[in-house]
Amino acid sequence: MKKFYIQNFGCRATQADGAALEGLLEKQGLAAADGAQAADLVILNTCTVTSSADDDVRKSIHRVHRENPAARILVTGCYAQRAPEELSRIPGVTWVVGNSHKTEIPSLVPQLNQAEYHGQILVGDISAATGFLSSPVDDAFGDRTRPNLKIQEGCNNVCTFCIIPSVRGRSRSMTLEQVLGELRGLAANYREVVLTGINLGRWGREAGFRPTDRMRLSDLLRVVLDETAVERLRISSVEPMDFTDELLELMASSSRIAKHVHAPLQSASDTVLKRMKRRYRSRHYEDRLRRAYGLMPNAAFGADVMTGFPGETAEEFQQTYDFIERLPFTYLHVFTYSERPGTPAVSHAEPVPHQVRKERTRRLRDLAARKNLAFREAQVGRVLSAVTLDNGKALTENYLPVEMAVSRGSNELVELAIGAVTTAGLSETGSVAAMTPVFNIVR
Repeated sequence: MKKFYIQNFGCRATQADGAALEGLLEKQGLAAADGAQAADLVILNTCTVTSSADDDVRKSIHRVHRENPAARILVTGCYAQRAPEELSRIPGVTWVVGNSHKTEIPSLVPQLNQAEYHGQILVGDISAATGFLSSPVDDAFGDRTRPNLKIQEGCNNVCTFCIIPSVRGRSRSMTLEQVLGELRGLAANYREVVLTGINLGRWGREAGFRPTDRMRLSDLLRVVLDETAVERLRISSVEPMDFTDELLELMASSSRIAKHVHAPLQSASDTVLKRMKRRYRSRHYEDRLRRAYGLMPNAAFGADVMTGFPGETAEEFQQTYDFIERLPFTYLHVFTYSERPGTPAVSHAEPVPHQVRKERTRRLRDLAARKNLAFREAQVGRVLSAVTLDNGKALTENYLPVEMAVSRGSNELVELAIGAVTTAGLSETGSVAAMTPVFNIVR
């Protein structure tokens, strides 16, 4: 067995796992193939957050087996952790390895050469996991100039709709020393680095965490700013109640932290939030968002929102709609509720008809588009700090894509004079003269 190919499904955390796994296999002497058809070993690193994610995995397994029947197929990741027997029965699957044993995959390579192996399962108790895979991965925009570094894994929350804690385990953090080491290496090659995690705001909060007990995300950021040369840090999704005053004030005061706040909302109906077992209510979320807006009025403010949670009434949905409409959100990630076997929400209440779910999703996405357009229009005539991408565009500090008027190399921090709104972003005028700089901090 000489060549391998890894196909990652789903979130940045899965991509980080896949990147780390690729490095481990290369240390074993294997080489990465250009595609599944050229590989001796194909690893499907799966997601299971929705039923459609599961469908994508099954279709990929069938396609790989059809197009490259000689390849060994190993399925790992969240779907493998949740339903290993189901996956093992699919023709062509040699091994199913859960997240609990993902680090052991390189040691399985010699066994994968044995013809008699089919449908083998290696899955254990993920709640007992203490470590995790992580390696910097490319940005979600598809460019290679903004690596994402996963510094936290797992989640201790018990949201009734979410399968993630049962497939990724309890919260655990990358050590301070490892974070600093990774960032020092990345700072030598990249202008902006994105810090990510399954529940990033919980970084350092585990009992007994070293070098100091109960270290907070804001503490980590201060050390990173003091001890590394990273020019810009971007913080990915953080739960609303983890956006403490200390964290927000640090983000607002440091020119090296992107002015970008993403806090999952899910619903703005308190009755729905209670059924979801979310740890805040709409007034708490609004307090955090308004505090962030007061400190950083030109920042990006994003949220994840779910439509069609079991039992969601028209009135409850309207509460969410009205809440979003009156607050300074600049973009939304809107998801339609998907039943996940093994989660409490499946049996909690009457399901919302699929057509109603889809209509509510459409309405929120239309609202998000209008709010994003208004936010982009407000940027015209300003100068925005941005990092240049490798596709001829740039991404601003406040998370807006810009078509550049002047050709520049990728991976540069630049100031762009915004001249107009485009279909999906902004365009540059070509000169910063007489333009208005942004991000004056409001105290």
